[in-house]
Amino acid sequence: MGFSVYAHAWRAGIVACGLAWLGSAELRAETPEPSAPIELIQPSTEPFGLVTSSLTSGGLHDKWLGVQRRLDDEMVQLALCEGDREGCVLPAALKFLDIVENARLRDGRARLGEINRAINLSIKATSDLAQHRQIDVWSSPLATLERGGGDCEDYAIAKFVALRRAGIAPDDLRIVIMHDIIRGEDHAVAAARLEGRWLMLDNRRMAMVWDANVRNYRPTFVIGQHGVMRYADSPLLAGALDFKPAASLATSSLTASADLSFDSAD
Repeated sequence: MGFSVYAHAWRAGIVACGLAWLGSAELRAETPEPSAPIELIQPSTEPFGLVTSSLTSGGLHDKWLGVQRRLDDEMVQLALCEGDREGCVLPAALKFLDIVENARLRDGRARLGEINRAINLSIKATSDLAQHRQIDVWSSPLATLERGGGDCEDYAIAKFVALRRAGIAPDDLRIVIMHDIIRGEDHAVAAARLEGRWLMLDNRRMAMVWDANVRNYRPTFVIGQHGVMRYADSPLLAGALDFKPAASLATSSLTASADLSFDSAD
């Protein structure tokens, strides 16, 4: 999956470099022969500017499909409550609608910040083991708000859906999964594109951070309107921190299996 995309880009890069190296000779030629058109390599538009490839099976893929099925039901519930707030018997739905409505009153970065702040304050960081007596349960927004607790992917899913309801275009929304090199665990955040750049909406902080400023994480997967994608190239996003071999091994195993486990309260 990722290898064919990467190999194609690698071969195209070799061709481009070769043409640049031969450029001076072509300029000296009096009658240069016409060359075949060269496919331009477009930079990735995904967070961190990294190339991705589709993930069509595995634990992460199945978890996201399960979330989508539950979201279909919740969208119906939200529509009913939005049309008749007085008759709505779902406090979680009314709370979610209030968050979205307040965000719609703002524009640009302020809209994103409103949802990031509101969701962070509405959910208490709680591990799946403590809530469900299971490891790695992905919940839909209304289920998370009803319980009042969740871990990182629950925050990220709630923000992802709230941002979409608030008017952010689907192509400008993602859920990004990264490996935290410091803590040695996986972490999920929502991401929104603003003026061509990606902002990370993290439950660990109120301030939103540009993807270019993220440190000490290795991005592994990204989820968007077209499904789950794997980062074909995932360098360590770090400053002076030395990369730990043990974390590298864990990340390699994670990428190979595509079966994530978020078993800590983020």
